Amino acid sequence: MKRLFQILILANLVSVALAQDPQFTQFYAAPLYHNPAFTGSGYAPRLIFNYRNQWPSLNANFITSVVSVDHFIEKANSGIGITMMSDAQGNRIKNSEVTALYAYQLRVGDKNFLRMGLQGSFAVRSFDSNGLIFGDQLSNSGFTNNPSSDPLATAVYRPDRSFDVGSGFLFYNPKVFLGLSINHITQPTLNFRNNSPADGCATGDCIPRKLVVNGGYNINLSHMITSSGNMDKEFTITPTFLYKKQGQFSQLDLGAYATYTPLTLGLQYRGIPLKKVFDNFPNQDAIAALVGFRFDNFSVGYSYDFTISGLAAGRGTGGSHEFSISYQLDKFDNDKSPYLKQRKKELACPKF
Repeated sequence: MKRLFQILILANLVSVALAQDPQFTQFYAAPLYHNPAFTGSGYAPRLIFNYRNQWPSLNANFITSVVSVDHFIEKANSGIGITMMSDAQGNRIKNSEVTALYAYQLRVGDKNFLRMGLQGSFAVRSFDSNGLIFGDQLSNSGFTNNPSSDPLATAVYRPDRSFDVGSGFLFYNPKVFLGLSINHITQPTLNFRNNSPADGCATGDCIPRKLVVNGGYNINLSHMITSSGNMDKEFTITPTFLYKKQGQFSQLDLGAYATYTPLTLGLQYRGIPLKKVFDNFPNQDAIAALVGFRFDNFSVGYSYDFTISGLAAGRGTGGSHEFSISYQLDKFDNDKSPYLKQRKKELACPKF
């Protein structure tokens, strides 16, 4: 029965492409993935790797990897970057995507900054139907091993290739940050059996636009450190939120992070419990715990999602494991270096 249930889900995916983007619990450790306006926000060359394994106890788990590289160009007040993503939904659906990003920064007053970002993506998505079992291959005795005549079994599945664009805005100062981004503005067609752009969203065969709103407030508690040996340590608490809506799906992440360098600890809730979905089930997904370490230019983070949705009631999902690694090149300290000024511009979001 479990195998048949998986077949029905996959059949729905390939006949009506209800596509959703991958998600990251450590969303501030994957800034370029969520909003192109973050491009160059490190004010130095930066390399980020994110990995997520969602529901590893299920045979149809989701594995996502993203590599990001970005840099800030002081003379142009601009950030440039590139991301490369690989996303596998079980063993059947795979997505590879390359995105080029650009952001322009404006000073608004003394300590306030506004960033505007653009991104362009090229994606290749594929579906593998080999090894699937269809209804006409089953009998009272089990699997018959006969060829299936189901239209989904006899169809030819081709890789789907598409171009896409997105944009974003980010306002921040040393205390607060607030971002807004819209992805899949062009709503590219997604259909493994018919790649005709004429189908589009009129038949549901497209990737719907995704809206992301995120923000937070940085509470500096460094004044509470009285020991002279710890005066240079960062001690902050940062409440954060991230709201995302794509098609008929929406979700809210609420969390708080405490940093006492080099350690960061965080706790997060994902869901909108007052909103009912799928026959009045509460819209809630997980509670996540995070730990991160930052040493000079190098940062690493790990988080675990404990599933609290109805999916956990049927059988264990194994939660979700997520890793992030970031390396940022040195910021030069000579008198002519712009980084002396840029240290005052750094974002107040958690750095892990």
